[in-house]
Amino acid sequence: MLILRSAALFVVAALFEIGGAWLVWQGVREHRGWLWAAGGVLALGAYGFVATFQPDAHFGRILAAYGGIFVAGSLLWGAVADGYRPDRWDVTGALVCLAGMAVIMWAPRNSG
Repeated sequence: MLILRSAALFVVAALFEIGGAWLVWQGVREHRGWLWAAGGVLALGAYGFVATFQPDAHFGRILAAYGGIFVAGSLLWGAVADGYRPDRWDVTGALVCLAGMAVIMWAPRNSG
């Protein structure tokens, strides 16, 4: 159950962070206006709180593991929102990052 909760929190974090960055990008680079950018800033702020709900108490571990989710999620977001077509090396790299995330986050550890 903890792994499911942790995975769900990573997905929520990715939606806020990647979505927020995308909104800022759209507002500024694609000239959609400051309301888009402001929405992005709010989403990025919300992202900052999501990690605090992770069951693991180690900030460095959580953020390092989240990096794998960020990489894969960014490619997925680009494919869905912008029509970006990841090549085999993008996909391979994302899978390596996700494997690293799983090791960092969920490898069995001694308590001491």
